[in-house]
Amino acid sequence: MLKAFIVDDEPLARDELSYLLKRSKQVEIAGEADCVETALEKLKNLDIDVIFLDIQLEDQTGIEIASQLNQLDYPPLIVFATAFDEYALKAFELNAVDYLLKPIDEKRIQQTIDKLYKLAGSKEQNIPLSSRPNSFQNERSEKLAVSIDEKIVLVNTNDIFYVGTQDGKTVIATERQKYWVYEPLITFERKLQTSPIVRVHRAFLVNIDAIIEIEPWFNSTYNLIMKSGDKVPVSRTYTKDLKQLLGF
Repeated sequence: MLKAFIVDDEPLARDELSYLLKRSKQVEIAGEADCVETALEKLKNLDIDVIFLDIQLEDQTGIEIASQLNQLDYPPLIVFATAFDEYALKAFELNAVDYLLKPIDEKRIQQTIDKLYKLAGSKEQNIPLSSRPNSFQNERSEKLAVSIDEKIVLVNTNDIFYVGTQDGKTVIATERQKYWVYEPLITFERKLQTSPIVRVHRAFLVNIDAIIEIEPWFNSTYNLIMKSGDKVPVSRTYTKDLKQLLGF
């Protein structure tokens, strides 16, 4: 299920959008804000998939929030929901997924949700660590087929350090090299269900056998130091499950 955050300075507009998103049963509302300052403060402690932004806010504009979010290493998907059509070009320059004009009806919001899920690679929920097989040590997938250009490379799953989303592609980091592919992260999550590779962040899966150090970070989050020396972030959403899995 997608986790969404809504920014709009009109309470009724927030309520209406929240209602339409919840009715789909495909979106969870992780939080709301009525201004830029509050939104940015709340977003520090949330790991969201998509943010719905109004354009005209009391203190700043949704365009300014989008600009700041795009500076993050792993920005959420952005959808604008506004009564003003003149900002559409600027919105898409900021890589917005969609531009909704108020009043928004249920059919139109469903089109946006479908588009968001298409970008995420699946209409199903991500697989929580707690629901993964406990016996992956005995049932692990030994090989992962990866399509590279016009050939298929078989990668030993034991050699994978992490799988992550970077610059619009998915990177598979192994002991010997990194493979860049266009398949979405969730595709690999499902292929690797019986391996020791688990999701720790909206943008990362890690091989728990390749972790050599766990580094405390801000707001009860962590960085995982991998055998390669790379750092992989752990979001608050996955911290509890990872602690249970690794026993710390």
